[in-house]
Amino acid sequence: MADFTETLTDKHIAFIGAQPVFFTATAAEGARINLSPKGLDTFRVLSDREVAYLDLGGSGNETHAHLMADGRITIMFCGFEQPANILRIYGRGTPVLPQDEGWDALARHFELLPGTRQIFRIAIETVQTSCGWGVPLMHVDRARDTLTKAHANADGEAWVDEVQTRTSSIDGLPVRPTDRYFGPEGGKGAKSL
Repeated sequence: MADFTETLTDKHIAFIGAQPVFFTATAAEGARINLSPKGLDTFRVLSDREVAYLDLGGSGNETHAHLMADGRITIMFCGFEQPANILRIYGRGTPVLPQDEGWDALARHFELLPGTRQIFRIAIETVQTSCGWGVPLMHVDRARDTLTKAHANADGEAWVDEVQTRTSSIDGLPVRPTDRYFGPEGGKGAKSL
């Protein structure tokens, strides 16, 4: 049976903190639905009504495009170990890029990783929990570091040049590219280019 609240409780926050992976879902009129898995300790609870996650450059920028066009986002956490539980956060999100006002205050909540592209800030509208009894029991072997290694070995100027050409999503919705590359040292290696 599903339970709904308007804010995160201490129990919700503890459950979120124990999960190694979460999923994001967004959509915009006339565009594909985007569903993405996320990990690497990139999720933060800012308050009982606001959360955020650090986004690294990857195959596309659909979440950014959808949030700029529509704003709706769902975040889902599954308890793959015990206890069985599913937690969804329904809200409205905003991409915050390194060149944006408010970046520094938001970025201080994270360890900026190589390839950091933006942070998505989400205002919570509803929190839903459900049993999760249909989710299999699985155990984490280890974190996968392939993405951060690839970014750590990338040429920062070439990365920003490439990102600057990506001004639309796969469905043609506009996106705003970052103007900064976070190198092997994360935030310490940031370069404005």
